[in-house]
Amino acid sequence: MKPLMLHGHERPITQIKYNREGDLLFSSAKDHIPNVWYSLNGERLGSFNGHVGAVWCLDVNWESTHLMTGAADNSLKIWDISNGKAIASVTTLSTVRACVFSYSANLAAFSTDTQRKQICGINVIDCRITDSFGSDPILHIPVPEYKVTAMQWGPIDETIVTGHENGRLCQWDIRMSKKTK
Repeated sequence: MKPLMLHGHERPITQIKYNREGDLLFSSAKDHIPNVWYSLNGERLGSFNGHVGAVWCLDVNWESTHLMTGAADNSLKIWDISNGKAIASVTTLSTVRACVFSYSANLAAFSTDTQRKQICGINVIDCRITDSFGSDPILHIPVPEYKVTAMQWGPIDETIVTGHENGRLCQWDIRMSKKTK
């Protein structure tokens, strides 16, 4: 296995993620353009243009058909990977710091930062209803303590596990809208 040097970002990398099959590598950076690479030879397959701030997080769904990105421009975007077009956008009141598709890809969760009297929060949207992207999330859980910096869905998409800036891990019950551990 030889290392690959990928040149495609002008600012520091914020996150990289492989798709399930491992043939695609997605990267985001403090510049505003996420990229997709062919992992075998490092060829850049395309870019996702649409954010105007640093892109802090990204996630690809199980079938590798959609990419979700969250940025400092107070937006979350969902992209069609095949053509690089944004198919949905959610405007938030603060920076989107972490985002993740559920295993079923029916739901997506994202966290927002604590900024300008806006406290950190965990938000869940339904990806099956494209009209809901411009409206309020189907679930919002305020997180007044420490901001969420990472998140992952738990088994059967019933819980979300979050990592916080102070190093703590928390588990949230989505159906009850509360912290369980």
